[in-house]
Amino acid sequence: MFSAQTYQDRRAILQSNVANGILLFLGNIENPVNFEHNPYYFRQDSTYLYYFGIQEPRIAAIIDIDENKTIVFGDELSIDDIVWMGRQETLKDKSLKAGVEETLPYAELSQYLLKAQSSGRKVHYLPPYQSSNKILVADLLGIKIAELQPSVEMIKAIVKQRSIKEAQEIVQIEEAVNVSNEMHLLAMRIARPGRKEYEVANAIQYLAANKECEMSYPPIVTINGGILHNHYRLNTLKEGDLFLNDSGAETAMGYAGDLTRTFPVSSTFTTKQKEMYEVVLNAFENAQRLLKPGVRFKDIHLKASQHLVEGLIDLGLMKGNPEEAVKNHAHTLFFQCGLGHMMGLDVHDMEDLGEQYIGYTEQEPKDTKTFGLKSLRLGKELESGFVVTVEPGIYMIPELIDIWQSENKNADFINYDKVNEYRNFGGIRVEDDFLITDDSYRLLGNGLIKTVADIENYRAEHLD
Repeated sequence: MFSAQTYQDRRAILQSNVANGILLFLGNIENPVNFEHNPYYFRQDSTYLYYFGIQEPRIAAIIDIDENKTIVFGDELSIDDIVWMGRQETLKDKSLKAGVEETLPYAELSQYLLKAQSSGRKVHYLPPYQSSNKILVADLLGIKIAELQPSVEMIKAIVKQRSIKEAQEIVQIEEAVNVSNEMHLLAMRIARPGRKEYEVANAIQYLAANKECEMSYPPIVTINGGILHNHYRLNTLKEGDLFLNDSGAETAMGYAGDLTRTFPVSSTFTTKQKEMYEVVLNAFENAQRLLKPGVRFKDIHLKASQHLVEGLIDLGLMKGNPEEAVKNHAHTLFFQCGLGHMMGLDVHDMEDLGEQYIGYTEQEPKDTKTFGLKSLRLGKELESGFVVTVEPGIYMIPELIDIWQSENKNADFINYDKVNEYRNFGGIRVEDDFLITDDSYRLLGNGLIKTVADIENYRAEHLD
């Protein structure tokens, strides 16, 4: 945990940005795999972590703005719990570390809220994403699940606060990024013909665990990089394959890293692989240079897309004017997703609160219909203190190629005969994490090799 003062200060800022009422925070529960006492790995709700820092299931908290009090609701261990789990730090002591002096049994939460509602006071709550919390909020407030209406005022106040990372948060994120760097270097050392994808995935997860980290998301470790979120790991690596590793570590305090590297299973890239990789890397480097406060991330995304088009024109897969091609979304045959997203306590920071609040503004809302743009999680102006990913890519998806070609879609910009020569090429992505500074940006972590020469040299050194 951070200091008690940290959590007190965070709650005070939040309280000052919501007019009145009660702010309700629900922790997560242990979800059973196949029976109650065999649960999945427990991960606390990130907003609860941000304001209270307590890593314990089945707890809640309120900030009563009107009465200026903060209470943690939860139950201390019973003697039966102690028999099975041993004596542990009490909830009272954990709450004091978060700067909260008052704790009450979990069962008293409903009475507290019922009394507040009967007095006409507003109860603010966030969008519940666990089924148990959807049911709980409905029961606590006496409404149907279908009628849940999370507090937009509370969401906006939290987004405004959590988006700007504190110095101590950056320390945590960089710790996660540096462990992620080690994971990626390990993958580059051990990936070779004859090895299974899951062997590489297991190795990087083992490394993270030895660094007291979890994975910040299920790793994408695949020779089929054209599938954006490919979690199938049973393929055998062979000469000529491209290997895409999108994985990141999460610190014990919940902060994430998120990196992607693509490299050849052979010791060197083929000519086609090298040419396509250089197109992606050029888009990445140009996008990186545009990062600074006041610049719309959507504009950086579109500029990166234009650089991808320029490279694909050079290779003969596209034609025409690059700017016009992007305006007509022709690039989305190859780059179907967004350039990046916010990152922090969640790898997609605060995504549970809604992308319309995290990545966009009411004045410039998200385009939810246009292919490509609808997958761009971040579009608004960057601010000092944001942590973002930059991750351009090229993905050859045979099914998408067939649909577009059958419709002769964007034929003024796409050479379908040439594209079909690459239909089974797979995918390439390059991704790093950045802090937006007062006038520019800073790469987070110690840095990870990404040029063709550096990757080939590293592979050659370790494949002997």
